[in-house]
Amino acid sequence: MRAVALSEVPAAPAVAEVEAPRPQAGELLVKVAVSSVNGFDAATAAGYLQGMMEHRFPLVVGKDFAGTIEALGDGAEGFAVGDAVFGVVMKPHLGTGSLAEYVTVQAAYGVTTVPEGLAVADAGALGLAGTAALNSVDAVAPDKGETVLVSGATGGVGALAVQLAAARGARVIATARPGAEADFVTGLTDADVAVVDFTGDLAAQVRALAPEGVDTVVHLAGDGAQLAGLLRPGGRIASTLGLTQDAVDGSGVTVHSIMADPNAQTLSALAEQAASGALRVPVTATYLLAQAPEAFAAFDAGALGKIAVTCS
Repeated sequence: MRAVALSEVPAAPAVAEVEAPRPQAGELLVKVAVSSVNGFDAATAAGYLQGMMEHRFPLVVGKDFAGTIEALGDGAEGFAVGDAVFGVVMKPHLGTGSLAEYVTVQAAYGVTTVPEGLAVADAGALGLAGTAALNSVDAVAPDKGETVLVSGATGGVGALAVQLAAARGARVIATARPGAEADFVTGLTDADVAVVDFTGDLAAQVRALAPEGVDTVVHLAGDGAQLAGLLRPGGRIASTLGLTQDAVDGSGVTVHSIMADPNAQTLSALAEQAASGALRVPVTATYLLAQAPEAFAAFDAGALGKIAVTCS
């Protein structure tokens, strides 16, 4: 099959012919229709995960997937051949990812069915970013009227977090450069979103909007300790970038370290919101599998929202 693979790390992702996977016990074989590029994939190619996870070469990258079940391994339950499914590849090793024509995934974790009304093109870009966004917003749990600062609002996770926070009735402040980035962020939701330019005096801009400090922060980019300093006493910050409580010790704020947990319940909740139109999957560009190197280049250049890759 064709796949986006690495023969070593660090290396630039390239399309290659590799052996198609076969479903092991408890696994599903999925014919992938759509995947997407995530920061995890870029980090893998850059070699940042060496020593953290086993690498199996040729290493097929990719976490997100949406497609159709082609076969079931022994003991795989809850699904049938022909089901439309989506989710996140969750394996203890790297090498059998979803930027490929086929992928195997555990039936018990990281996958659910695509509901009616959710386009496969959106489902294939929703899993990992949506989970990280929902986990982050749930962790800081903004009440209606509370202020949420989303740092990194122009990326896939941030664009979804802005919408999820606004849907809870929170007042959202989002980081973005003036111009196209700011327009992208303010166009994500019908709610009013205040935009602050992270290339300027971020603290002054945020303090002008929230003189006593923001109630919560979703930390997806930037200096976590600096962002925590913009919280009011008793504020909460959720970080996907490794910020710990020790980094803000004595400040009176609470840090939630986020590791995305794409269980079926979370994936289904995201899918239902997207299917109903309450949540927009922010796909801004779509590439063919053969164009995957271009998709990675666009991601590395700071493309807005999500970059999808059609795999079949």
